[in-house]
Amino acid sequence: MVETKMPENQPTFDLQDPKLYLNRELSLLEFQRRVLEEARDTHWPLLERAKFLSIFGSNMDEFFMVRVGGLKMQIDEGVVEFSPDGLTPAEQVAAIRKLASELLKTGHEAWADDVRGQLDKVGIHVLDYQQLDEKQLEASHEYFDEVIFPVLTPLAFDPGHPFPHISNLSLNLAILIRDEKGHERFARLKIPSTLPRLLPLKRSSGSTRKDGTVPYHHYFVWLEQVILANLQALFPGMKIMEAHLFRVIRNADLVVQELEGDDLLETMQESVRERRFGSVVCIEINRQMPERIREVLVDQLEMDAKDVFAFDGPLGLTDLRSLLGIDRPDLKDPPFLPVVPKVLKKPNGDDTNVLDAVRQNDILLQHPYDSFLPVINFLRQSAYDKDVLAIKQALYRVGTNAPVVSALLEARRDYGKQVSALVELKARFDEESNIVWARMLEQEGVHVVYGLLGLKTHAKVALVVRREGEHIRRYIHLGTGNYNAATAQIYEDMGLFTCDPEICADATDLFNYLTGYSAKKEYRKLLVAPVNMRQRFEALIEREIEHQKAGRPAHLLFKFNALVDKAIIQKLYLASQAGLKVDLVVRGICCLRPGIKGLSENIRVISILGRFLEHSRIYYFENAGEPQVYLGSADLMPRNLDRRVEILFPIEDPGNIRYIRQVLDTYLRDNTSARIMQSDGSYKRLSPGKDEPEINSQLIFLRNART
Repeated sequence: MVETKMPENQPTFDLQDPKLYLNRELSLLEFQRRVLEEARDTHWPLLERAKFLSIFGSNMDEFFMVRVGGLKMQIDEGVVEFSPDGLTPAEQVAAIRKLASELLKTGHEAWADDVRGQLDKVGIHVLDYQQLDEKQLEASHEYFDEVIFPVLTPLAFDPGHPFPHISNLSLNLAILIRDEKGHERFARLKIPSTLPRLLPLKRSSGSTRKDGTVPYHHYFVWLEQVILANLQALFPGMKIMEAHLFRVIRNADLVVQELEGDDLLETMQESVRERRFGSVVCIEINRQMPERIREVLVDQLEMDAKDVFAFDGPLGLTDLRSLLGIDRPDLKDPPFLPVVPKVLKKPNGDDTNVLDAVRQNDILLQHPYDSFLPVINFLRQSAYDKDVLAIKQALYRVGTNAPVVSALLEARRDYGKQVSALVELKARFDEESNIVWARMLEQEGVHVVYGLLGLKTHAKVALVVRREGEHIRRYIHLGTGNYNAATAQIYEDMGLFTCDPEICADATDLFNYLTGYSAKKEYRKLLVAPVNMRQRFEALIEREIEHQKAGRPAHLLFKFNALVDKAIIQKLYLASQAGLKVDLVVRGICCLRPGIKGLSENIRVISILGRFLEHSRIYYFENAGEPQVYLGSADLMPRNLDRRVEILFPIEDPGNIRYIRQVLDTYLRDNTSARIMQSDGSYKRLSPGKDEPEINSQLIFLRNART
């Protein structure tokens, strides 16, 4: 048992006490609350508020599919393991139901009572079917006959027809029918996901805007409402008694039995297929659905009646994202163009050779303010460089349109380079895309490996080996984010180009560990999980505590997505008790309780939400006035430290260290998009004090984007 003795007038804390820790799942739901608050924040353009509602809906779907799905699996398997805050899986599910129900209700109200009405005022009309005028009704009937009707497939449920499989995230109609003999029948109809959920109707011109342009009025109607209005066409000769919408969310927490599969690629393909048939975690229904139909669904889907969530209005807020396709720039964030840093540009404005620039100095990028193009150029230029001998890269989430993968294919196919790619097939929800890329790379002769047994490879690293005269020089890119050109425009991340011999040698050893057989336990500069990261990271915190006790400059300043690991939290509590200042910029989960006198009053936790998803992981140690900084792919969670291949890499150039400190200080000064965490796990939004200027960190980064 870890105990800390305090002076006589201070309380003594048992650091094993569950009361000192917040629940991981409830903390993640508090993050969803913050996303939802952005959707209700009137300082955002209207379509951006709809986007936040969509993100909230998508996040909640994933939360149920993965987090609640995993807890339910533990319950089914009889697991009674306590979380650090002392709750069993069953107790966590019960607490989740209560909080999630509140949040989902608030989300639907935000759409129905706020965002929808505001959009209507500016010419974007999301109509209910009964609001359609005569011409719109005629157009919807025509669309139903020509497009919707041929796609629909009603499925009966009776002694001769078993209850149909309801696929994950599908929107459905539960239909009660009376046949010509007076017998009641049940049918299910899936709302086709291949058609737009919000059906566009004919536009009309609006009033002239201040700039002299005339905007269109855009009209939409819900697909399911058009189907409901024309339902009789599917059941001729029958009387439709009632029909009600429901939406199914299934367990998508894949458990890959790697030891049972000779081929991980085939095993993953089968696991992805099985995801569609996972057990039902919850269903969403319209509040008007009668109890007897609810009971049919609960019984046939073999689920707990407590996991039925009833709402008014449309189900599945994630589909509101389609509204972002409307051509109304006045209702969106102003566009911006990421810049290529001056060090990577020639005097005439052309892109310079990345390898040439890296030979001169380490280069630090902060996306999306800095363009992702240099990362792509790094690979493309290496592909056609006659002196480059090999390219090695770890790929986690690259997306469906992946210029990074195209560069690897080009290097192998067109220039005959030796190319190795570690493709992580277990990247949740990206498995299918990664399987496609893996097969394509293999077909071109790329050496493709799928990672280590039982471990996900989450590290972000690309290594280029080049012959220079009689010597070999290695160049490397290390990042905090995925090699995904699309998300690099909306995720805040950092990346480093360097040819530091020791870092590159570490990376070579890491690739040998990943692709071959290696029991290497020591790395020169990199912190590598699950090999040495936990031990070295904890040692860095302990060193900072010793600096504080000795009166030397000391400060811990971390930015990451999640803090869950109990041992790390305990180290931070000990740091605070030693008087060490600890600043944490946490996007999502935080299981530490800040601000408790005698325990954590020296710890400040803030969370920042904005236009871009804060995704970088930065670990800054003041180190007696000689700052030591690490960036990387790892959050402070047991899975990152113990069950994934992760990298934290040092920033050693003094100019880059100063820049990172400026970035961190900007986050800490934010008083518009930042929220400060309370000891009970709630968050309070910061606002400028009297005579204080408004400080929005992301706007500052946009304004100061380096050229």
